[in-house]
Amino acid sequence: MKQLEEIQLSIIIAVYQRQDELTDLLNSLVNQSDKDFEVLVIDDGSPEKLESVVDGFKDQSNIKYYYKDNSGPGLTRNYGMSKAEGNYFIFLDSDTIIPEQYIEEVKNELTSEYVDFFGGSDNAHESFDTLQKAINFSMTSFLTTGGIRGGKKAVKNFQPRSFNMGISKKAYQATGGFSEMRVGEDPDLTMTLWEKGFKSRWFPDAYVYHKRRTSLKTFGRQVKSFGIARPILNQRHPKYKSLSFWFPTVFILGLTLAIILSFFGIWQFLALYGIYFAFIFIISSIQNKSLKVGLLSCITTFIQFEMYGFGFLRSQIMINLLGKNPKEAFPTHFYNQ
Repeated sequence: MKQLEEIQLSIIIAVYQRQDELTDLLNSLVNQSDKDFEVLVIDDGSPEKLESVVDGFKDQSNIKYYYKDNSGPGLTRNYGMSKAEGNYFIFLDSDTIIPEQYIEEVKNELTSEYVDFFGGSDNAHESFDTLQKAINFSMTSFLTTGGIRGGKKAVKNFQPRSFNMGISKKAYQATGGFSEMRVGEDPDLTMTLWEKGFKSRWFPDAYVYHKRRTSLKTFGRQVKSFGIARPILNQRHPKYKSLSFWFPTVFILGLTLAIILSFFGIWQFLALYGIYFAFIFIISSIQNKSLKVGLLSCITTFIQFEMYGFGFLRSQIMINLLGKNPKEAFPTHFYNQ
């Protein structure tokens, strides 16, 4: 695919409330080593408008503010693309901050090997609290997700996540952007783009720090919604089904069986799970230089597998066994366009 003659970046931030987080993100944007880009803050119907936050940065950057009725992040990003003046769009979530070389790294990658959409990793900043670091480990480690959201060097055909994702104007025009899905809208767009012949790539040095300001309860609710979304995505894009999507369900059902067998003196299977979580504890503790983070990583990993696994299983039963329409079975996973 041919490279654009001149890459003009538009940063699109779909945001609902989160004034403090937005301020932190905008601070990291004005401190970029390469300042040749525009920023569009799309306020998705916040009860208290965020215009005053954006106004504080107008003297330091090319930034624009738009307010619209609430519709969810996907359609809000589409709105931003329709207003952008650039020919390449980058989506950043409001709970991220970016290192000062981010824009420079994106341009270097697009110049050296152009693709029409890309994704970058998310990391935990050293200033993040214990829970944020533990959740980041569970979401990005090769021991939990195979590294698909972190440092896995599967550069070709990478599946971007919308907290750190770029797409060309050409690709947006060919697809119309994000669909009516509220959850799973980013892999849905990725697979739609693949089906239309567009190529994707992982940009290893275009990473963000992802705060994930959450509790264990909201984290569990979030990953459960991801599990529910996967069978819906499999139905929409059957070419990209994979047995690996069953892993969290098999893992948690296997753990349940291992616990039951242990009551009958068959403890070897439970010991295998113990060894696995010991590895989680050791590697996370070393990586984060904290035994507390290591211990909490065991808890967040269990929650991730349990909630995703049972969400996935429930969705499989509803959609593929009972033949329910996804929009009727899980209406909160969609919004009306």
